[in-house]
Formats: sequence, structure tokens, C-alpha cells
Amino acid sequence: MFGRPPIEERIAARQRELGPLKPGKVFPHAPARMLFLVSIGIVVVTHFAALSLYFFDSGG
Repeated sequence: MFGRPPIEERIAARQRELGPLKPGKVFPHAPARMLFLVSIGIVVVTHFAALSLYFFDSGG
């Protein structure tokens, strides 16, 4: 479409450029790591908030 190769070919070419992931490395780039850590942080904070409401509810 519009003189560009299909998306599958573009993805394959990009993966060939990047090469294999280095041993011991989990995330290929920093934004992926930050997104993962922020999402885990949000889950932990919401769980603590829910547990505090459960255990410390004044519930008359």
C-alpha cells in the first residue's frame, strides 16, 4: 500500500536489525521496563489500599 512493504515484512526487517536479546537482559529498551515497574507499583499500592480498608474499617 502506497509503495511500502507489508507490515509483516517491516516487522521482520526491524527484528533482524535489532538482533538477538543479550543474555541476562529482560527488556529490550528502557520504556518497556519503566512501564512494567509503574504498572507493578500501581497494583501494589491499590492492594495495600484495599487491604487497609478491609482491616482498618471503622464500620459502625
